[in-house]
Amino acid sequence: MRIARSITFVLLLLAAAAVSIQAQAVVSSPANGSQVGSPFNLTMYASTCYSNPVGYVGYSIDDSPNTSVYAGQTMNGPVTSAAGWHTIHIKVWDNYGNVCVTDVSVDVISASATSVIPSYAAGVGNIQTLPGWAAIHDGGTPGWSVGAMSLSGTQAYFANEFGDYGGERYAVQLSDNNTAQNLFYDAWVYIANDSNGFSNLEFDLNQTMPSGNTAIMGFQCDTWNNTWDYAVNGGSPQQYWDTWGHSNQPCNVHNWAPNTWHHVQIYYSHDYDGWVTYHTVWLDGAEQDLNLTVFSGFALGWGPAITTQFQIDGNSPGTTWGNVYMDSVTVYYW
Repeated sequence: MRIARSITFVLLLLAAAAVSIQAQAVVSSPANGSQVGSPFNLTMYASTCYSNPVGYVGYSIDDSPNTSVYAGQTMNGPVTSAAGWHTIHIKVWDNYGNVCVTDVSVDVISASATSVIPSYAAGVGNIQTLPGWAAIHDGGTPGWSVGAMSLSGTQAYFANEFGDYGGERYAVQLSDNNTAQNLFYDAWVYIANDSNGFSNLEFDLNQTMPSGNTAIMGFQCDTWNNTWDYAVNGGSPQQYWDTWGHSNQPCNVHNWAPNTWHHVQIYYSHDYDGWVTYHTVWLDGAEQDLNLTVFSGFALGWGPAITTQFQIDGNSPGTTWGNVYMDSVTVYYW
């Protein structure tokens, strides 16, 4: 009995020492055994593997031979997976090529937000990587702004400087469709360091209709009023007056955790006269129903197009800065 116990105790010590030498990754999300949507956010950190500094991190799913690898000691970004139970193999490599693995099991469920998208819908993914993005100071805001957009892999980085409450707008065309009447916007947003220098984040879709007029589906998280806001044309298509309506659903950018990926999903529709319905917004999976129908048709003289715009507004009479990443920007239309 004493011999068996001694052997067991030694084996336990050896096992504990092996775990200590390997130094598994610290996984903040998802939690092991948790239920998640797809895509879900993977956040981890590891400084050592086999007592050596970590140089690369990555992951694979189940028995897939494909491993996503990133330089550094951290991961914080979206992972897409089919529904069902899956094992996420979170891997870190030291400077000698040794690998340490931490497994996390998750139950991936179909996200409730995307259930509104029919199987026949068309879609454009990774819009943040499309060529032709343009940056400009938004003339509807006071003051001034300058911005620059750059890509690192699939992640777009928007670096901005604002003065006197100015706003910087980025835009790109993603389709020439002018007949679809339902649109679904899906994006991951990451506020770098903090949001102290800006007040609003704006996520817009605009579509030319068969009449030649354009449905402006503007939507923003308005920190000044702590609401989700929606675009309205208070005039006519030819003599338009673009303004913002304030919904009864709360939103404040300063409540979004910095240095973390946030999931923004918006469902809009419109008729061919320019009446737009803002149905629902989901922030990190939390559903906020709007169901607001307003007139938002504009005679802008555009050709057939669906465009998306992303805008950041400064929040001070002085000079401030605000930097944001975007990834996996997708628009479905039907």
